[in-house]
Amino acid sequence: MREWWREFSGLVLPVSCAGCGRPRTELCPVCGAALSGAAPRRVRPSPRPAGLPEVHAAAPYENAVRAVLLAHKERGALGLARPLGRALAASVRAGTGQVGAVGPLLLVPVPSARSATAARGHDPVRRIARSAAYELRRAGCPARVLPVLRQCRTVVDQSGLGARGRRANLAGALEVAGGGERLLAHGRVVLVDDLLTTGATLAEAARAVAEAPGGPRGSSGRAVGFPGGAVCVAAVVSASPSAFEINRNRPRTCVVAGNERAKPPERR
Repeated sequence: MREWWREFSGLVLPVSCAGCGRPRTELCPVCGAALSGAAPRRVRPSPRPAGLPEVHAAAPYENAVRAVLLAHKERGALGLARPLGRALAASVRAGTGQVGAVGPLLLVPVPSARSATAARGHDPVRRIARSAAYELRRAGCPARVLPVLRQCRTVVDQSGLGARGRRANLAGALEVAGGGERLLAHGRVVLVDDLLTTGATLAEAARAVAEAPGGPRGSSGRAVGFPGGAVCVAAVVSASPSAFEINRNRPRTCVVAGNERAKPPERR
């Protein structure tokens, strides 16, 4: 019945796959597999910005995956939030599976600028985060979204900036809203975003959480978490292909309470 209704809806309100343009489906099986058909992996941008936590991504930002993310973010294809949320939930599980269970997962989305949210008519990262939290709860993992980060100063459009320019543009741009630190104290904080390129945004988000009142920091300035929880990982739907390729020759690490422990490389 579900497939019949989808086919009927496609005749009345024509849709096409956001990834490849195939008619009568918002996301075809092939493009869906490109988005979440493989296990999420650790990603490391190069150069890696100081303070960037461990990040897992579901798929490289290219081809169909790029098209799907842009369709959701820029063209308001809100139905794509569910498959994107499933991909993000898988990235969250990949990162938090190494960490001992300490309360629920608290998904903290990276905030969009108010002007961008107004222009798009929605906040894409928050919408995907809510979908991911729903998927995690369905699988028996307590999770909720805490949109406690906000921009505290104006930043410029980052599309034309390199890694150094993005770090400078975002330095000190985020903060935890008043009272947010109390909410962050009751679970494992996972920073979430739709895309990782240079890592500057997630590094700034981690700094903001670490410097929130009540959020202790280590000697290096890395976030070491709140009582009962820790900023130990970040998760994204997609990352630049080069961030995936860099994993081939580097040992994996696990960041727990601000300490990195090297892991032997996986055998192929």
